[in-house]
Amino acid sequence: MFKGKLFILYNPHLRRNQSHKLSESMSSSIVRQLTPEELEFQKKQAELKDLEALLAQRELDLATFQAELHSFEYRYMQVVGIRQEELDQINAQISKYMTLMASNHKFRPSARLKQLYRDVAKRIHPDLATDPEERARREQLMALVNQAYESGNEERLRAILHDWDNSPDSVQGKGITADLVRTIRQISQSQQRLQHIEDKLQQLAQSDLHQLREKTLKLEQAGQDLLLEMAARFDQEISMAQAQLNEIKEKMG
Repeated sequence: MFKGKLFILYNPHLRRNQSHKLSESMSSSIVRQLTPEELEFQKKQAELKDLEALLAQRELDLATFQAELHSFEYRYMQVVGIRQEELDQINAQISKYMTLMASNHKFRPSARLKQLYRDVAKRIHPDLATDPEERARREQLMALVNQAYESGNEERLRAILHDWDNSPDSVQGKGITADLVRTIRQISQSQQRLQHIEDKLQQLAQSDLHQLREKTLKLEQAGQDLLLEMAARFDQEISMAQAQLNEIKEKMG
């Protein structure tokens, strides 16, 4: 027994194996610590993932709400809208016969509008693109820029320029710093889109079309057809307007 213990204690081969295993254990336990930028990038990636999931749900809510309103709007147009359109056409003819109006719109851009257009074009013009995909995106933006310029909409031009300067696609370079900046901008864009959706949902909920739909559905439960009643009233107004138009035509020969 005594000799066996000495063999284990002084066996060089066993000691080398134990030392090697200890070295491997220590090496595997050494892990490179992430830089502050990498840690922040991981946090922002997780935040962006949660935000994108919420955004997808609210996009669905908005699409569903809009689809319901479009369905009701189609029904409204079939029953009431065609009558309203007919009445508008008759009233337009009455207005045409009674009053001759002329408009002469001339495009006179201000010096400030011209300078703003030049500033936007310097940043967004398609000729500055480095690949076909980027060029196509710039061409779409320039079409919006030209529309805003032609209508004299300085606010729209500034908004396009602001969106371009704060777009993730405008960040140049590679590496963790550039990736972090892009992620931060993606988060900002998602937050802005989410706020836009919330505003749009609130706007739709307060719209006349939604209020009419809610009222129509409520009266239908009581056995009353509001749209048919509206159609009947328009029929009366159409008859009166047509009589007025015929009278005017007779007077004018």
